[in-house]
Amino acid sequence: MTAHAVDPSPLVPPMPERNPKALRAAIAQHTPQLLPDFDEHWRWAVADAFDISTVPAFMARWWGEYAIARDPKLDAHMKDLHRRASESTDITEAKALLEEASNIRYHVRRLEPGQ
Repeated sequence: MTAHAVDPSPLVPPMPERNPKALRAAIAQHTPQLLPDFDEHWRWAVADAFDISTVPAFMARWWGEYAIARDPKLDAHMKDLHRRASESTDITEAKALLEEASNIRYHVRRLEPGQ
């Protein structure tokens, strides 16, 4: 795992309480570019479904999205990993780059509120 996912810079806002309302407020305040997709996903995955069983999967996805986007260095690193993987002509290299991105996503989803 890279240092990015473990040691966010001091300017990185903490993770909010782990509920949709708090996460939406944090996204609106710190990563507003994610808000339209968050709201659209909420509408079709939860609100229009009339089924709260979809909330854990929704939260897992957006918890990770916010955790990455709130840290400009980590966000840039993830974009770079994906860009390099998409441009790579070496399958082994591309797989390693995508595996690193996957590991980061796995680790940020485990962050707790306040971290």
